[in-house]
Amino acid sequence: MSQSFSLTDSLSLADLQVYLSRAGRVEDGAVRLISAAGVLAVYTAILYPRGLLDSSPTVLGLRTFALTEPVELDAVVPVRSLLDRVARLTGAVVDPGAPVAVTVPLEVSTVTWAGISPPRGGWQSQGEADAALLENAARAGIDEVAASIPTGTGEQIVQRVRSEVWGRPVEGLEFVPSGAAFAAYSLGFLAPDEPVALFETGPWTRLSTSRGHILVRRKPWTLKA
Repeated sequence: MSQSFSLTDSLSLADLQVYLSRAGRVEDGAVRLISAAGVLAVYTAILYPRGLLDSSPTVLGLRTFALTEPVELDAVVPVRSLLDRVARLTGAVVDPGAPVAVTVPLEVSTVTWAGISPPRGGWQSQGEADAALLENAARAGIDEVAASIPTGTGEQIVQRVRSEVWGRPVEGLEFVPSGAAFAAYSLGFLAPDEPVALFETGPWTRLSTSRGHILVRRKPWTLKA
């Protein structure tokens, strides 16, 4: 399996840097890299259950990047380690149009969410949502979490509050948890004049724009009849 991948140019490298930076500010953990047919899929976790009693949905961000050549790659690595390598490469770019080879950091093996693979096909359209609706839901949730968690609150209580707030459906979109809106807003995937396409398959929901995708896997007991 490959220990590196080659992006097409420095613009792709800069896009990857921005994406990883935003993801790292929300969840400074790991990133999953999967390559197939000359495309690199970069998954980041925004929300996920932290135990059997945690009812939080699994909410993942996804950006895809064209590669100069196909490689065999499926690795889970620390966000910060990959971001550091990307930042060093960005600072060393001489020819903006030339391919950029990125080496893969050492893998980590204790990331629970990375064992869940979103489906690649079978998605059924569920219409569209207004980006402003999702941004408002995200902002309202951020304010509620901040107001509900005083300084010095224990991690268990913090996680419970976040689970309650981000597990609620967005108003008017019963199959889309507020955590999906939070992820799309935090990762910069929402654009004022672009509607958000909605898709479903089984327990999964996908929110897609030209800027990226949000994938949501709901708990079994939260599924619609």
